Amino acid sequence: MRRIAITCGDPSGLGPELIEACLREENYEEATFVVFGSKSWCERLEAKGEGRIRGVSLIDADFVAGQPCPEGALLAMAAMEAAAKSCSDGECDAVVTGPISKALCVNVGYAFPGQTEFFADRWGGEPTMAFVGENLKLCLATWHIPLSAVPAALDETTFKHSVRSATQLGQRLGFERPCILVCGLNPHAGEGGLLGSEEIELLNPWLAELRGELTASIEDCVPGDTAFGRAMKGQADVVVALYHDQGLAPFKAVDFDSGVNVTLGLKHLRVSPDHGTGFEIAGKGVASRGSTHHAIQLACKMR
Repeated sequence: MRRIAITCGDPSGLGPELIEACLREENYEEATFVVFGSKSWCERLEAKGEGRIRGVSLIDADFVAGQPCPEGALLAMAAMEAAAKSCSDGECDAVVTGPISKALCVNVGYAFPGQTEFFADRWGGEPTMAFVGENLKLCLATWHIPLSAVPAALDETTFKHSVRSATQLGQRLGFERPCILVCGLNPHAGEGGLLGSEEIELLNPWLAELRGELTASIEDCVPGDTAFGRAMKGQADVVVALYHDQGLAPFKAVDFDSGVNVTLGLKHLRVSPDHGTGFEIAGKGVASRGSTHHAIQLACKMR
């Protein structure tokens, strides 16, 4: 039986209410849970868990939905630390993280641009940011860097790692020989060199080398404006996008309510709903729990 750690995220955001709704209303018979957060939240979940939920209280304080504060950011960080340790100590098998406010966390001493980088630091490994939705499966070659830094960051190691990760993701999702589409860096994948030479000089030769290594079907780089449409039509199992918005813009357009952020390449699995804290709607009962539900579901099933 899978043992899943769940962090509250920012306690004034959507994380606590959506996690509570999922654990109360959805069926995860294949797992038990350890939740990390405030005392009142943990006690409430534990009381409703019928023995499947254990709460680990990290602070005895109440937080107001929609009213973020420094203490909430400190709790979010403490929950991440405790959840990471629970996997390192062999107490849990995977972590589902609630959304945090990166800006608030930075203001109280957080040293990472995102949760992906935090868990990579605590567990070790070479992370890849991936996303799984009902319609699309996606890996990013680069993520939290400025757009101007992307071409220099796409060295051979980084690029090949992203394609290997996409193959691994496809196989872990049940595709024995996944079909991978890799977006080009330039419009029209360079248009034969007219709109950029990176595809011809670097990316396609690297893909040719990977074809002899990976159990996957991999074409040369394809235009980013057609890759996702082809995947939606069933012509690809996983898409590799070369930078953050190239992949996340189409993904969130079609899978916002079901999308799950998956960190590959680490010692343990970490997943999270693919949305932010939503302070402006927290506590109003209008947010969809779909992404949180799919995150917990994926943590229960994905090895």
